[in-house]
Formats: sequence, structure tokens, C-alpha cells
Amino acid sequence: MSVLIFDIETIPDVRTGEKLYDLQGLSDEDIGKAMFALRKKKVGHTFLPHHLQKIVAISLVMQTHESVKVWSLGAPEDDEPELIARFFKGLEQHTPNLVSWNGSGFDLPVLHYRALHHGIQATRYWEMGEQASQFKWNNYINRFHMRHLDLMDVLASYQNKAFAPLDEVACMLGFPGKMGMSGAHVFDAYQEKKIQKIRDYCETDVLNTYCVYLKFELMRGNYSESEYVARLEQLREMLAAEGKPHLTGFLEAMQD
Repeated sequence: MSVLIFDIETIPDVRTGEKLYDLQGLSDEDIGKAMFALRKKKVGHTFLPHHLQKIVAISLVMQTHESVKVWSLGAPEDDEPELIARFFKGLEQHTPNLVSWNGSGFDLPVLHYRALHHGIQATRYWEMGEQASQFKWNNYINRFHMRHLDLMDVLASYQNKAFAPLDEVACMLGFPGKMGMSGAHVFDAYQEKKIQKIRDYCETDVLNTYCVYLKFELMRGNYSESEYVARLEQLREMLAAEGKPHLTGFLEAMQD
């Protein structure tokens, strides 16, 4: 069984914001800023609702019995529908177990709304036992099933007050944590056409999630200590072989 760790990066959906808030005539940058300002006025922070987010990067770590690799879907110039279609097509073809950090609370709901918006089909993902009986007891949708493991949710025992940031948990465990930028700066980077920088940042985030996942598998007994060490060494070898600056930086920041 393959394991697919995933993470997304988003910006404001300025086209919907333009219509909802009557912002015609403004630049995309100003529409985004207005959406942030209106959100802060309403709830005291600038984090936009899930349905007003637009996906600009989806990064993955794929672990099989033999290998591990990290990449971002599509090319920097690919539009949002292409990225989302690729994500769900991969689930359709391979049916991996999914792993995320706050995927149930953020990444998947955003993917749901955006797939709905673009009319993208995801038959296998939405399967809950009607066509494949095994999905009745273990599907991607149910919060308490393990076909999708939301590490933040599980480690907090599904208690919101116990949720923790990935960056802090990763650092606690000796992994790099945030590198290069943060989610709060993605819209600015997008406006500056620094799409590759966003993709690189997303890849380091999903690598942090993968490292926490390995530690979690050790904790619950699915890995022995030697198996855990071997998986980390496999990761180090892959990062070194890739030779990309952001992956080399992640490798150098990993503690022994």
C-alpha cells in the first residue's frame, strides 16, 4: 500500500470576491487585499473562508515499500483545474492512503469546493461503500477512518483546543519546520509571479508532515526503531540525490 502525504497552498479567489463584495474595477491584488480587510473586520483575522480560497500549489510525498519521492503537481504555469484534476486522478489510479496535517480542517474542504467549482470528478475519492464495499468501513471522507490520516486531528484526540501548528511540532521533533516563507506570504509571492518559490515552500511543508508521520508510525508500533531510522536515511538519500536548493536546505536542517 502506498502512502501519499499532501499539502496545498492557496490565495484569495479574487473572481468570486469581486462578485460577492462588488469590487469591480480593482486590480486582482487590490481585490485580494480588500477581501483580507473585510474578513478581518468581520471576524478579527484575515484567514479567508474555505470557499474563497484558490489553490496555486499541491505538493506530495509518495512513500512505497521501496522508495520515497517529493514533487509538486503539474508545472508552474498550470492552472488550478489542472492541479486539482491531477490530484484526484492519482487517487483514482492508485488509491493510496492519504496523510496530512490539518487536511480534514483545511486542505480537503478547499479541494472539495474548488473541484465543485470546476466540475472535476473524483469518483474513487467520494466512494463510501456504494460500489466498493471495503470503502464503507474505511474511506477518505470519514473523520475517524484511516484511509485519510490527519495527523493534527489524531494527535489532538479530535479536540480543537489541543491542535498544534505543524511548524512547532516538527521543530519539537528535530525536523526543520518552516523554511523560506509562510502561508501568510503566498499571495504576495503570487502577485510577484514567484510560483516556483511557492511550490518549493509547499514541498518543504509536506516534507515536515512526512517526517512527523514517520515518528507517528514509530510511536504506534508500525515501525521498529531500525525501520524508522532506515526510512529517515532513505529520505536523506532522496533529498541529496535531487540536488535542488530547497531540498538540500531541508536536508541540512534535519537533525541527526
